[in-house]
Amino acid sequence: MSTIPPFRPGYLFRRFIALWLSVSIFAINLGFCEETEKGSVKLRIGHFQCECEAGKLKANTAKVFKGLEWAEREKIDIITFPESFLTGYFDNAQRARDNSLKLDGPEIQDILAQTADYSATWMVGLNELRGEDLFNTVIVVEKGKILDTYSKAFPCYDYFIPGRKFPVFEKKGVKYGVVICADGGYIEPTRILALKGARIIFAPHYNVIDKGYLLDHYVEVRNDHRARAIENGIYFMRSTNVGTKPDKGIAPEGMAYGDSYLVDPRGEILVQSRRHQECFVQYEIDPYGYDSLRSRSKNSGKELGEVLLQTLDEYHD
Repeated sequence: MSTIPPFRPGYLFRRFIALWLSVSIFAINLGFCEETEKGSVKLRIGHFQCECEAGKLKANTAKVFKGLEWAEREKIDIITFPESFLTGYFDNAQRARDNSLKLDGPEIQDILAQTADYSATWMVGLNELRGEDLFNTVIVVEKGKILDTYSKAFPCYDYFIPGRKFPVFEKKGVKYGVVICADGGYIEPTRILALKGARIIFAPHYNVIDKGYLLDHYVEVRNDHRARAIENGIYFMRSTNVGTKPDKGIAPEGMAYGDSYLVDPRGEILVQSRRHQECFVQYEIDPYGYDSLRSRSKNSGKELGEVLLQTLDEYHD
């Protein structure tokens, strides 16, 4: 013979919570197992937030060597240096041209030869003279060879020719891409690279900001980069310069405050630099940990790309 136990709401509530926790923990553990299996490849990425001396190639190159030595000690896979770092950044077209470099010229070839023994892949910005045209370019280098280049799609000075090539690179089988500074404020450059399979976007910057715009700049840039990361399900690394004295290439009343960081595909800043000083930042990422977030750009492009083009044609000449 059996008896019906008395109704005990507190007991049922506790049993429900216990069951819910058991199911949740099981699901979380499954997720962790899947992520660990897929994320067996780890990448350690880093940046040297350093001060550029405009027009002083030798001094700037010495800092590249310093950064590569640090990367070697820390076992960094990919290290970045700022936009236009080798040459300096200039608000005057003639000075920019006077301080430009050809990729097949002796200066770049000498740097490549001297860095051939380093393990890390590295990237650095320069004013590139290509024929008679001037580009704001980042070279991506490995074992003394230029893998490819990326030139800024939305240059801030009109003496630069806009770049329209979006190469994707690989390290340990993981695809990554490069944008430069202001490009990260536009949707398309990062989106194109993500659609080509890039899981990490490196964004070398060079900032000398008017003091009256500092706070707005700080907020806007961080929000731009969080948006790019979330929209595309990618890691986004801002790799900027810093200044402790007036910049001789750009109006001296500006400030290069630093603020380099890495944003994850959910928009969280994982690591950031100190402001107003030279420093290194690094982080080990699991590039395959957020696959479920990577379909947004693809889906919206397929569904609305044609509508977007029609709208541009109809409403904007």
